[in-house]
Amino acid sequence: MDDGGTVDVDRAVAAVRADVARLHGELVRYGLVAWTAGNVSGRVPGADLFVIKPSGVSYDELTPEAMVVCDLDGELVDGARSPSSDTAAHAYVYRHMPHVGGVVHTHSTYACAWAAVRRPIPCVLTAMADEFGGDIPVGPFALIGDDSIGRGIVETLDGHRSRAVLMAQHGVFTIGSDARDAVKAAVMCEDVARSVHLAHQLGEPERIAEDDVARLFDRYQNVYGQTAGQGTEGDPR
Repeated sequence: MDDGGTVDVDRAVAAVRADVARLHGELVRYGLVAWTAGNVSGRVPGADLFVIKPSGVSYDELTPEAMVVCDLDGELVDGARSPSSDTAAHAYVYRHMPHVGGVVHTHSTYACAWAAVRRPIPCVLTAMADEFGGDIPVGPFALIGDDSIGRGIVETLDGHRSRAVLMAQHGVFTIGSDARDAVKAAVMCEDVARSVHLAHQLGEPERIAEDDVARLFDRYQNVYGQTAGQGTEGDPR
């Protein structure tokens, strides 16, 4: 690689390091993690690399410089600390889902409750249809230590509209076009997990018809929000 290419990769790594460090604060802000659990990673554009949180480090210490860089086999490329214990799972997702630019893992309370009983979260809210395109599925039980969790994530989400999976008796993994998008999915997953749990205390919530789910998902993904050149008056909400 020439010097210009090296500089470009270095700049991309620095940008993702800063982004991933900042986004860990969102996990804390939305109450999705406890102590040092959970992690955010982001793929480095133009390189077979990703940035992830180091293992067992306090969220208060997560500066851009503290982040570690790994290759797509999960091997440490740059950083002074050991990568997250979930690195193999993240690496497997990046290798097998090339469209994914960010991965998040949390142990958020309500979503973990659904994972503990191995029950998918049923699509009974329009917000679920918008964001996840249907139920949030449950993946298989798998132990940390190799790429078993990653395999379960990919097998469960392959061909599924959901960007979140509840790994059985473990926690939540979400994917996105970049790290911020994956964090948003994690926030929304916990929000709907809580709401649907509360709904079940009142009665049996009715599922949204699949045709309506498809229409809601298409609108939210392709129409909702700002388009190039629009101001707030163009917001279709």
